[in-house]
Amino acid sequence: MDTSLEPSISLPLIVLMKGVVYRDSHEKAWRDLVDHQAAVADYAAVLGLELIVDDAEGHAFLRQAERDDDEALPRLITRRQLSYPVSLLLVLLRKKLAEHDAGGDEKRLVLARDEIVEMLRLFLSETANQAKLIDRVGMDLNKIVEMGFVRRLKGQQNQFEVRRILKSCVDARWLADVDKRLTEYREIAADDET
Repeated sequence: MDTSLEPSISLPLIVLMKGVVYRDSHEKAWRDLVDHQAAVADYAAVLGLELIVDDAEGHAFLRQAERDDDEALPRLITRRQLSYPVSLLLVLLRKKLAEHDAGGDEKRLVLARDEIVEMLRLFLSETANQAKLIDRVGMDLNKIVEMGFVRRLKGQQNQFEVRRILKSCVDARWLADVDKRLTEYREIAADDET
């Protein structure tokens, strides 16, 4: 490896190892990543990772490279088992992002907590205790904030920006599979009510 590149690729690699590099919030790391993308990708490949850069959306991340050989490396990036409500919330937010992109010029999608609760209400079991439902949605939102798919707006704890990385992680195929299951769940829920 060319050691003269080390200072230039160190920052983007470190930020990538911690999570997602965003053009708007990691300006220096993003610039270094774009300037030395091939070197960063080569370094990540040594660790069994694949560099994903979405220049149009302004983010980059690492994911475990799929290998077909017998000597597959141990997983460096662990898979997370998501609960049904968290998976559902990700799917609904992804759909909302697609609708938002199709219908407007505004780049950012910002939703209030109440809007998110209403989106989920159709799919979660009906409960007489509204406070319990709102607490549950709050816990799921916190999990998604922690995962980096949404972020709270500064000074507005009940306003959330849906991050564009969601488009890269919840792709059309996964969305179609989950959409099929959601339709089945809706039909089962309707049968249970009657």
